[in-house]
Amino acid sequence: MLISLLCVLHLSASAQEEVIDKVLAVVGNNIILQSDVEKQYLQLIAQGYDSYGDLKCEVFEEILFQKLLVNQAYHDSIEVTESDVDQRVNARLGMIINQAGSESALEEYFNKTMPEIKADLRELLKEQLLTQKMQDKITADIKITPSEVRKHFKKIPQDSLPLINAEMEIAQIVRKPKITDTQIQEVKERLKGFIERVKSGDSFSTLAILYSEDPGSANNGGELGYVSRTDLVPSFAAVAFNLKDSNEVSGIVESDFGYHIIQLIDRKGERINVRHILLTPKIDPMEKKNTMDFLDSVATLVRLDTLTFTEAARRFSTDEESKLSGGMMVNPNTGNTRFEADEIDHYTYYAIKDLKIGEISRPIEIKDQRGKSFYKLLMIKTRTEPHVANLKDDYHFLQEVALADKKQKEVDEWLAKKQSNTYIRIDDSFKNCPFKNKGWVK
Repeated sequence: MLISLLCVLHLSASAQEEVIDKVLAVVGNNIILQSDVEKQYLQLIAQGYDSYGDLKCEVFEEILFQKLLVNQAYHDSIEVTESDVDQRVNARLGMIINQAGSESALEEYFNKTMPEIKADLRELLKEQLLTQKMQDKITADIKITPSEVRKHFKKIPQDSLPLINAEMEIAQIVRKPKITDTQIQEVKERLKGFIERVKSGDSFSTLAILYSEDPGSANNGGELGYVSRTDLVPSFAAVAFNLKDSNEVSGIVESDFGYHIIQLIDRKGERINVRHILLTPKIDPMEKKNTMDFLDSVATLVRLDTLTFTEAARRFSTDEESKLSGGMMVNPNTGNTRFEADEIDHYTYYAIKDLKIGEISRPIEIKDQRGKSFYKLLMIKTRTEPHVANLKDDYHFLQEVALADKKQKEVDEWLAKKQSNTYIRIDDSFKNCPFKNKGWVK
């Protein structure tokens, strides 16, 4: 219903201003303190947030809505797992520690111990998860029909229709070359050699500079800096956080990135600083050639109309996410199949930029974020020029807009109903706020 104004523990000097507390509102079994409102208000001011109305009233109404959702979540026995809360807390805590510079600087800033800061953060983030789950429950059964999409579109004034940038839909056939057991064993033997060299007195840091294949840390001697569990992939975190003594070196650890050995540098509470050396098994040149030849043969079958690209993707692609939809790539930013040019990785963009619709690219090599190579055939399924939104070309976009609007109306109706049958008391100092939803004051 309202844009989210709630920012958690932003490090602004204003947030430290002392507030004399009192209860400003009661929503069901939940109270809102003056300090809750003041802190959120001061944080937004520090960030330069610009309001066209009364910002303090906007913050207050957002907190009212959140407390109403939390009250209903407890009534409906909606729960969030401790692991979900821990994950959110650790991620957010890591972010604000990085902003502060260190745990001690953060403790000094808030004049609280780390356990106290973590407890405050935990309660806030638990409420955020509950409100999110409650809103998901309210709108879980909301669907949108094609006639509703058309009706919603017709209600938009012509001069208010959104401008849509040039977009394209891309299909792919992906083949990942096999890594042999021999190549994996070679990497493990090299790492075992590094472990023995460190035991013999060689510098782990120097070995990382010379041999590690992690471009982000190799030049820094493999050092990652202080990180929490959620900053690391699970298999790496499980071993790294199990190291007890400074300079202790792990055994070989497998992750999605390759194979590692890890050395503990220091531990501060629930954050550690480690070095690591990463090695990745290399693709055999013959395996690369075989993969490219295979894709060439698939492309020939499609060009000869022996198979459609969709059929070929379902039969031959090794990408589980796209093969079932005939190879259609999904935009991770939007969840749909349309990409703007700047949303496409540069490997893919240069392979398709000169293709006509329905034309197949040559096989290309692409490296993912983990540095692993795989090979693709690509085809442009559709392409649009910049234009004003219309039902023919932008149905999926307009469908999402109409669905979001329908969900918002459902939340507004739920809010009005709950305002009428939930105990709500607001302090006189806020009763004259220009609330967007009038049912707060009874």
